[in-house]
Amino acid sequence: MDWGTELWDQFEVLERHTQWGLDLLDRYVKFVKERTEVEQAYAKQLRNLVKKYLPKRPAKDDPESKFSQQQSFVQILQEVNDFAGQRELVAENLSVRVCLELVKYSQEMKQERKMHFQEGRRAQQQVQSGFKQLENSKRKFERDCREAEKAAQTAERLDQDINATKADVEKAKQQAHLRSHMAEESKNEYAAQLQRFNRDQAHFYFSQMPQIFDKLQDMDERRATRLGAGYGLLSEAELQVVPIIAKCLEGMKVAADAVDAKNDSQVLIELHKSGFARPGDVEFEDFSQPMNRAPSDSSLGTPSDGRPELRGPGRSRAKRWPFGKKNKPRPSPLSPLGGPLPSALPNGPPSPRSGRDPLAILSEISKSVKPRLASFRSLRGGRGTVALEDFSHLPPEQQRKRLQQQLEERNRELQKEVDQREALKKMKDVYEKTPQMGDPASLEPRITETLSNIERLKLEVQKYEAWLAEAESRVLSNRGDSLGRHTRPPDPPSSAPPDSSSNGSQDNKESSEEPPSEEGQDTPIYTEFDEDFEEPTSPIGQCVAIYHFEGSSEGTISMTEGEDLSLMEEDKGDGWTRVRRKQGGEGYVPTSYLRVSLN
Repeated sequence: MDWGTELWDQFEVLERHTQWGLDLLDRYVKFVKERTEVEQAYAKQLRNLVKKYLPKRPAKDDPESKFSQQQSFVQILQEVNDFAGQRELVAENLSVRVCLELVKYSQEMKQERKMHFQEGRRAQQQVQSGFKQLENSKRKFERDCREAEKAAQTAERLDQDINATKADVEKAKQQAHLRSHMAEESKNEYAAQLQRFNRDQAHFYFSQMPQIFDKLQDMDERRATRLGAGYGLLSEAELQVVPIIAKCLEGMKVAADAVDAKNDSQVLIELHKSGFARPGDVEFEDFSQPMNRAPSDSSLGTPSDGRPELRGPGRSRAKRWPFGKKNKPRPSPLSPLGGPLPSALPNGPPSPRSGRDPLAILSEISKSVKPRLASFRSLRGGRGTVALEDFSHLPPEQQRKRLQQQLEERNRELQKEVDQREALKKMKDVYEKTPQMGDPASLEPRITETLSNIERLKLEVQKYEAWLAEAESRVLSNRGDSLGRHTRPPDPPSSAPPDSSSNGSQDNKESSEEPPSEEGQDTPIYTEFDEDFEEPTSPIGQCVAIYHFEGSSEGTISMTEGEDLSLMEEDKGDGWTRVRRKQGGEGYVPTSYLRVSLN
């Protein structure tokens, strides 16, 4: 079924329908255009959102980037940014493949429709013009017939009138004959015009207009097909980005699964571990012993034998200020009156210091003496610390890591310079063999510069290696100090109540047997946990060395890559693990150099 046969008389209907189809096409193009603007605005907002929440500092300068939580969040932001890119791709595809193409096609359809309807209207005008000519010839034929009949009647009446002259009768007959002849010509003309109109009308209704209607039908069907394809492009543009969007969503899921709380805790330790030993116990300082009090039940801690109770100098106070300088000479103990304490005599009471009332002395002491307690603020250090080249302004562990990074960076630069020197030497050899390729002397400045850089970098590597060795020894020293305090029970406070004179005499005995000396402060820090190595303990697991390690510092032990070791003590959080070799010998090695399996 086609429009030319079934809708031969619906010219206006077809005109309205084809116009509605083109309007629908334009409406869809407008819809897609607005949809494209929505996608572009959505993508822009997503990109602005990602830009707002992305870290401002580079990853290498941001310590927070080492945490899996931050890495996962950044990965999610990147996936959202990729998702925004896919929305932009959808908008671009819709704009190019739908909007531009359909707008161009709509213009072509409008021109074609206009041409077809102009042709139909011309055909209609021709039929109408033929019909008007037919009507004119018909009316002329009708008029001529009436006039011929009237002229015939007039001639017959004059012929019968006896009073009419012969000339009048002849004239009337001629007029009647003329009118009859004109009517006959009008009849022939009308018949010819009618035949011509019928032929034109048949051609209009059975050939010309059906062809025009068929062309309009074909145009409208092509427009509908193209519009349907445009509908499909809307979904096809989405389907093209579905796999990539699925990968973005999968990447978000992977980022969510990558959050490792345990690893983040370990990263926090690695980032902020200072390497300092924990502060030791605050020892009791008995200021009542130098007082000249008679021993009685109400005395302030004077032992029964009259010897003053002094703190044992062998029990050195643990370092409580991590950023203080090492090996400072310890000042002499001060008496409550500000002078140095007298050395304890082997036998006999101490000499009296003053005749003042001991209670008044205690009152002055309570007003002047302030307890020195370590705080977390002191452990963190000041904010206005000046950065030094050897990073000595940092805690020992952080100093070791920064020095290790600088050393690796210098080694990479050194290797790069060595490779460049080798390349320049080869190029120089080629120039010497084939002078037309270049002048060998032109490479000398670059070779000299490279050699200078190599020497400079070697010196820097040696410098950082020395600093690194010193930092590692400091870390091990602090670890040994901490381990020594853990293996030794804390000193009890030497408070001497009035009725415990025996305890006071025992402490005085220890004080007299351990005189103060500067050598005790410089003794090796690993003597305390070296005693633990002598105790035969059973391993708590096994481990394998994954890297080679030279135990050059005191308390460490060397190991080779792939060596099986016995695990004697787990890492306490400072990055070192105690192991035992099969050939004998125990010591500490870096935990990151081991693959551990507990029993």
